[in-house]
Amino acid sequence: MPSVRDLRLRIRDVGRIKQITRAMQFVAASKLKRAQDSTLQARPYSDKIDEVLADLAAVLGQEEHPLLARREGGKRIVVLVTSDRGLAGPLNTNTIRFVARAITEHQGDMALVTLGRKGRDAMRRARVPMEAHFAGFGDRPTFADVLPLARLITDGYISGEFGSVDIVFPRFVSTLVQRPSLDTLLPVTPTEDTEGIPGNQFIFEPSAGAVLEKLLPRYVATRLYQAVLETRASEESSRTVAMKNATENADELIEDYTLAYNKVRQSNITREMIEISTGANAQ
Repeated sequence: MPSVRDLRLRIRDVGRIKQITRAMQFVAASKLKRAQDSTLQARPYSDKIDEVLADLAAVLGQEEHPLLARREGGKRIVVLVTSDRGLAGPLNTNTIRFVARAITEHQGDMALVTLGRKGRDAMRRARVPMEAHFAGFGDRPTFADVLPLARLITDGYISGEFGSVDIVFPRFVSTLVQRPSLDTLLPVTPTEDTEGIPGNQFIFEPSAGAVLEKLLPRYVATRLYQAVLETRASEESSRTVAMKNATENADELIEDYTLAYNKVRQSNITREMIEISTGANAQ
């Protein structure tokens, strides 16, 4: 059984860890509101540009732009979006396991583009081929941050080096729920429902093809930026919950150690009293 001194040190150490986890919980909670607002505010724009572009693709056809064309050759690229930092609960682990299953189920010529240190480190350990890596974009990512990644993807697809591009990221559902998601980024897939397509509702100037030419590169960047925002909101949500659970676990551990400490201390006092009484009787 641990001594009184050992238990006192354990109580002190757990108390210090509790202070750290509580502070991290408050910091993550303060960042969570901003990350959630950014994600939810960007979703309507991302959904609408996705809808418009998909409908334009249905009107114009694959020959209008190389980003619409389906390719037989070229390797598959999977863009994996994770966080740079840990202590975010099971968020990164779940996302990495999800992409590992996707890679196993669709074997072939493929490579990863990682965004975030956690995903890069895990894929390096698994010896998965990597095309490129981009560091995370901090607490306040901007649209300009994803432009180099979008340019890499579009240039590779247009040149024929990439046959398809998928993106895997944790989709923010709520503070308690974040689900790994796999979306096809390229080629752009037209919607199956062609009722009310933009070509029948709007007049495009100078032409639908010119609009498509300008819209496609921005579409790729917008989808990537939305994935980054979803990951940020998911990270802060998962970290808030994880640190809250760690703080509560520290409280329970302190209670257990305190109870053990009191038991050992009481046992020592009882033993000393017995020794004193025995010594007195012997005299």
